[in-house]
Amino acid sequence: MSNCKAVSTPMTTSQRLQKDQGEALDEDEAFKYRSTVGALQYLTLTRPDISYAVNKVCQYLHCPTKIHWIAVKRILRYLKHTHDVGLTIRKSNSTLLSAFSDADWAGCAEDRRSTGGFAIFFGPNLISWSSRKQSTVSRSSTESEYKALANATAELIWVQSILGELGVYQDKPPCLWCDNLGATYLSANPEFHARTKHIEVDFHFVRERVAAKALEVRFISSQDQIADIFTKPFGSTIF
Repeated sequence: MSNCKAVSTPMTTSQRLQKDQGEALDEDEAFKYRSTVGALQYLTLTRPDISYAVNKVCQYLHCPTKIHWIAVKRILRYLKHTHDVGLTIRKSNSTLLSAFSDADWAGCAEDRRSTGGFAIFFGPNLISWSSRKQSTVSRSSTESEYKALANATAELIWVQSILGELGVYQDKPPCLWCDNLGATYLSANPEFHARTKHIEVDFHFVRERVAAKALEVRFISSQDQIADIFTKPFGSTIF
C-alpha cells in the first residue's frame, strides 16, 4: 500500500457495506483483513476521523469478503493522504465540558440498528469520541437520538469523575448539543408518553441529570453537528 493512490475520505458514500457482499476471502486473506482492522482499531485512539469507517469494517471480522477488504484498503489510502493530520491540544483557561451527540436512524440495512456517535470537548480540546452501533433497534429517529444522548451523558459523567479526581471542577454544567428536537424535548420531559414508554428505563437517567441542573441539553442545527462524522460516510467537501 506504500505506492497506493491517496483519497480524501476514509469511506465512499456510493456503496453501503453488507454481510455476504462479494466473494469471501480465503484463510490467508481473512487473517490479513483481521490483522489490519485490529491495528486500525488502535489508530482510532488518536484519529477520530476514521472512527466510523473502522467501526463499520469491524462488523465483518467473522466473515470478510473482497468488497470489505477494498473498504479497509480505502482507509489505508486515506491515512496515506492524511499522514500529517493529528489532534492539537492547546492551553486554555476554559474548563467547560461540551458534547455533540448524533445518530443515524436504522442506518444498517441488515438489522436496521442505528449508529450513534458523540464528541466531547474540554474547553476547545477534543478529548473523547465514539462511533458505535446501538444494541437495540429504535422505532423512531427520536429514540435513536435519545439513546445517543444517553451514551454521551454517561461518558460526560465519567469525564467529570476523572477531572474531579484531578482537582478540576466546572463552574457550569456540561452542555450537550443534539440536532433532534424530539430527543431534546424528551430529555426535559418527566412524563412517559405512549411513543416512548417502550424505551429502556436506563436511558432516562438523562432526565435526572437535566432536572438536577447537572446537564444542559440544547438543540443545534444538523449543519453544525460535529458528531455527524461518527454516524455516516460523507463526501470530501462536508467531511
